[in-house]
Amino acid sequence: MPPPHFGGAYWTFVRLTTDAGVTGVGEVYGVPFHPRVVERMIEDVAARNLVGEDPFRLERLFRVVYSSGYTQRPDTSLVAIVSGLETACLDIVGKETGQPLYNLLGGKVREALRCYTYIYPAPGADARVYSDPAIGAARAATYRERGFSALKFDPFGPYSALDPRHPSEATLGLVERYVASIREAVGGGTDLLIGTHGQMTPAGAIRLARRLEPFSPLWFEEPVPPEMPEEMAVVARATSIPIATGERLATKYEFARVLDTRAAAVLQMAVGRVGGVREAKKIAAMAEPRYVDIAPHLYAGPVEAAANVHIGLSTPNFLVQESIEDMTGFAAQLVSPPLRYENGMLLAPEGPGLGLELVDEVVRAHPYAGSQLHLEMGEGEDAAWRGGDGGTP
Repeated sequence: MPPPHFGGAYWTFVRLTTDAGVTGVGEVYGVPFHPRVVERMIEDVAARNLVGEDPFRLERLFRVVYSSGYTQRPDTSLVAIVSGLETACLDIVGKETGQPLYNLLGGKVREALRCYTYIYPAPGADARVYSDPAIGAARAATYRERGFSALKFDPFGPYSALDPRHPSEATLGLVERYVASIREAVGGGTDLLIGTHGQMTPAGAIRLARRLEPFSPLWFEEPVPPEMPEEMAVVARATSIPIATGERLATKYEFARVLDTRAAAVLQMAVGRVGGVREAKKIAAMAEPRYVDIAPHLYAGPVEAAANVHIGLSTPNFLVQESIEDMTGFAAQLVSPPLRYENGMLLAPEGPGLGLELVDEVVRAHPYAGSQLHLEMGEGEDAAWRGGDGGTP
């Protein structure tokens, strides 16, 4: 991805072609290996389990890949690969039947999706937007003027491989001032989404949540690491702020633990990692009788974004959809037609399947030549909590 890299360092797409010449596209999200390694992993999984098979047999595809190599557990790398392959197969099914994906998922229950964006730095600006309350407030007001009625931000500084930690009093005070500044800038008609990344211990998260409750956030996201939903449930029971989680979880099995422990009121499955579109729909169905909402995660490309839109359009317990600003810029150049944003809403794609195609000349013009992963965590203990100034994300 070219600068400013909103959505990650790179995106990994997969294209499948049938013997009749019908193509489908999918997206693989967040596999923790260099994308050239992931490319070989995708090719291996497809050759073993999909090439020569019927793209309509999606339940079989998931089960044989999920069980590949005697795993049968939520391995995020393997499940992310089947996510991209499954999405591409569904795109083919939609094109073969002449139906948009949302019709294959039960049909629309709404005509458009309310969406939110992270508060990103202004063009050419540094990342102090996340640590300076005045800069953050000014950017928040700009997004509000562009039609967004919900905004997300992580004011806690960098996440670290040494997390979770108990934040200092100085950090708690800075975060409280930052959220207060955002609330003042956008008023009461805008939802605030506190977007943490598992940085805190349960005790630290509870202390912070009590200081943020007066600002009525829509949610407190992944306040502790996602590996122990039982501990996230401790935070959920101690605050009136709804807890959201899910971007780092895979399959219905991990989300079942979240639901069973009542760790969250909002589930944020990442379609390119969770197991695919149908797995996301199964999780939404599990959540529905518990009155738990879904808000699919997006820090990926326009193919996963389109899959998210189809899921939200066809899911009763949908809450709000993450968007990368208004999905213009590089994301819009990569696909034809691009996703459509209008006054805080993402509109339904038109056409069969996902309703878009990759633009090959744009894809080929931007090969990834870097060495970093899609997202990385620092190792320094001081990087995560820097006291009074909050540090630089």
